[in-house]
Amino acid sequence: MLKKIIFMGTPFFAVPILKSLYQNGYPISVVYTQPPQKSQRGQKINKSPVQGISETLNLEFRTPVSLKNNKEEYKYLKELNADIAIVVAYGQIIPKEILTLTKKGFINIHASLLPKWRGAAPIQRSIMNLDKQTGISIMKINEKLDTGPVCNSYKLDIKDNDNVEIISERLSVLAAEKILDNVDKILENKLEFKEQLHKGATYANKIEKSEGKIDWNNSAENIVGKINGLYPSPGAWFLYNGERYKVLKAEISNGVGKAGTVLNDYLEICCNNKSIKILEIQRQGKRPQNINEFMLGSQIKKGSNLNNA
Repeated sequence: MLKKIIFMGTPFFAVPILKSLYQNGYPISVVYTQPPQKSQRGQKINKSPVQGISETLNLEFRTPVSLKNNKEEYKYLKELNADIAIVVAYGQIIPKEILTLTKKGFINIHASLLPKWRGAAPIQRSIMNLDKQTGISIMKINEKLDTGPVCNSYKLDIKDNDNVEIISERLSVLAAEKILDNVDKILENKLEFKEQLHKGATYANKIEKSEGKIDWNNSAENIVGKINGLYPSPGAWFLYNGERYKVLKAEISNGVGKAGTVLNDYLEICCNNKSIKILEIQRQGKRPQNINEFMLGSQIKKGSNLNNA
């Protein structure tokens, strides 16, 4: 008998996983994704990446603002009587009553090695924490955030210059490959879900824009971790002469001096221990520039102190 699969996801991270299921012949009965958002000036409506690929693949999709106390969606899902739901960064808490509406549960692909980095921003927090490894965990959703039992985890090394964009793409490709085998085994009752070691849990709280401010008194490693962990959005930044500068790419160097001091005309800046060389930067309201182009017209010169901005 043909199986029925629900897919729930929203950002680009979820797209390769949905495509993988579809292209390998898994029957997606319906896709749930966040509703389209108005752009900042309200001129344009932005569909989620998952809605976009659902339209391309001609899959039915639904975009409820909330599933909480939503009788229409409860009725729809109950009548669908699906075998399994696969959830990838959907962006909503799924209510307890809806979690009962599939035969094999709601299976979440989470972008960390649980119980580490439960929550909204696992990739960002992992890079900012200077972790050497991350991965994906395939788990069963229960009422509490990212606490459900795990059937499989897959590890991925984080290299020194990896940023959120690079790691997201690599984890998404990994998940797109691994979910196929896991879905088959879950549907056939051939996988064991094991309780997480809750004592070892850490939390990846949502990123606040204010966290992006660079403190030059921190170590060069932590500053580069922040730059990579917040790329491309909201970004790590500093102020100079009242203007905000977003640092897009940087590397560690061995310059010495007072923290916050610009050491040369290539924007090498002293930190608490070593220094960082900025490779790509974006002045407020301007386009991103590589450092050679930026320095041609920059007011930030050798000897400037970015702590006095």
